[in-house]
Amino acid sequence: MTIRRRIAILIAAGVVVAGAWWALRPTPRPVDVVRVTRGPLLQQFEEEGRTELAHRWAVSSPIAGTLRRIDLLQGDPVKEGQSIAQIEPLRAQLLDPANRARLLAEERAAQAAMRAARQRQAAAQVDADLASKDVQRMRKLGNAGVVSVAALDEAEGRVLRARASASAAEADYNAADAQRAALAALLQGQGASGGPLVTLVSPIDGVVLHRYLQSATPVQPGQTLIEVGNLKELQVMAQVLSQQAALLRPGTPAQVLRWGGDMPLPARVARIEPGGYTKISALGVEEQRTQVWLDIMAPRERWSQLGDGYRVEVAFDVARKENVLKVEANALFLDGADWAAYRLDGNRLRRVHVQTGMRGGVEVEVAKGLAEGDRVAAFPDDRMDDGMRVEALERSASAAK
Repeated sequence: MTIRRRIAILIAAGVVVAGAWWALRPTPRPVDVVRVTRGPLLQQFEEEGRTELAHRWAVSSPIAGTLRRIDLLQGDPVKEGQSIAQIEPLRAQLLDPANRARLLAEERAAQAAMRAARQRQAAAQVDADLASKDVQRMRKLGNAGVVSVAALDEAEGRVLRARASASAAEADYNAADAQRAALAALLQGQGASGGPLVTLVSPIDGVVLHRYLQSATPVQPGQTLIEVGNLKELQVMAQVLSQQAALLRPGTPAQVLRWGGDMPLPARVARIEPGGYTKISALGVEEQRTQVWLDIMAPRERWSQLGDGYRVEVAFDVARKENVLKVEANALFLDGADWAAYRLDGNRLRRVHVQTGMRGGVEVEVAKGLAEGDRVAAFPDDRMDDGMRVEALERSASAAK
């Protein structure tokens, strides 16, 4: 065999071996890739909630009688002092001494309630005046940079709460006065045939929330007839896991999401109830939760279509950091007791351990292990390994969210 023929055979064999290697080599696996970036990081969590009124007034019948038809419907506006129901007293009987003494005691109790409401109103007005003076002083100091914006907001909130307490005390006074008037009419009409109509009036400016009776029907003392409230005092109540409620404070910012409008509504935690309760989740798991109440900070015109008992979702902003190194949480996995990620080195995966910091909704702060601009594999699984050849399918952070 000539040398030339041997060389040709060797070349042909090399081509066959190279072709077989090329055909049998592993195909690069396509993986989603995200980048390590730098920017703000917001730690928040979401919970379902519902709207509820801070105060509501149930107007009930003070006597036994026949209720006249109520023409008001749910949602109808009412004014303070407006007639909302009328009751025709039963044919009066002579009161025995015991019942007469009881009714007189109830009338005196209603008068005492009126006096107490006036005292609460006066105290609330004093608080409002003092808080207003504090706001004026703090605004002057705020212009000089001495007082923070948060302190000024808190002082203004005290003014609003004091004024709301004064309005509530005035409404309680009106309700007690209506009760006193009804009892006085009953005492004056004892022994008479029937008696004058007892008119029940609205204690506040608001709307009808519930109408429990409509047609003319006999009613008993204490039977609830109609419920009114002021939708301007609407709050949001969320049932929060006790571990997450421990991260909240009065004043913590939040957002009301998916409430029916185009834009989220800014809100702020008003109070966190100190008592928890057990709730069974949809998966049958026992959870300890507590109720968190929020004030809606947006103007009423933006959420005027919200009513009492509407379902919403709330995002609580627990903490925020500016200019931190971060990566999507779906790029990290547990390697033993440590967090790790697959960083791309060319078209090869390199396993690196990562030290994490604060966790946001979909992103995690990177303390060590990765650098800005690094590309890492998203959604790593047990089929990935160090040194594996991959085909990177890079996507933007906005697309991931």
